[in-house]
Parts: sequence; structure tokens; C-alpha cells
Amino acid sequence: MVEKKWGIRFIRLAAIFGLIGAFIGSDMSGSGNYALRPVHAHILVVGWLSLAVWALFYQSFVVKSKKLVHLHGWTAVIGTIGLTVGMLFYNVNPFNFNETFTLVFFIVGGTILLISYVIFIWITFTLKAVEDK
Repeated sequence: MVEKKWGIRFIRLAAIFGLIGAFIGSDMSGSGNYALRPVHAHILVVGWLSLAVWALFYQSFVVKSKKLVHLHGWTAVIGTIGLTVGMLFYNVNPFNFNETFTLVFFIVGGTILLISYVIFIWITFTLKAVEDK
């Protein structure tokens, strides 16, 4: 079942984002430097929380369109990584990238993530009834 596969992928990725978010939080706390606050928050909310909820959803429900599940999965993964890395580049710019590049990276990542949320909404409104599972 494609939903189960994406559920496992999402929960694994959520665990990685959770670890990264906790590490950034503990580093900020220890150093007293809170420059990564927005990155930390988005890694935990989008990367850990949203991906974990999507994982639970896909473990619990059958979706009519398997293509939509794949599309949602890939846009969610690419968008989550793109948004959080883009936010890091834009806010902190640890590699001194061009300002236009960091802004475009941030915007594209966020836009792909927004698309994944729209796809997820579509999926939730086209679910099979629980008894059809």
C-alpha cells in the first residue's frame, strides 16, 4: 500500500527533523545566540509535527488516488527541506550565497510546501469511507 510506505517515510523524516530541531534548540540555549529561532521553529512545526501527522494519517486511511499520495509525498519532502534550508540561507546565510539566490530558494521551498498542503486538503476531501478500507 502506497499510503503505508509514505507513512513510514514521513515518520522517519519527521524523526530526523525532530532531532535537528532539538539540537538547534539546545545549541541556542547553551550559546545564548537565538539567531536560528525562526529556523528552529519551522523545523519543528513543519518538519517534525506536520510530517508526523501526515505519517499518522497515511497509516490510518485509504486514499482513492495513489498518484495524489505520491505527489503529496514528494512535494511535502521537497517543500519541507526547501523551506527550512532556504530559511537558514536567507536568515543566517552561513555560506555567503548571493542574496537573490537565498531569497528564491526560500520562496520556492515555501511555495512547494504550500502546494503539498493544498494537495493534502484535496486528499482529505476525497477519502474512501472508513468502512471501505
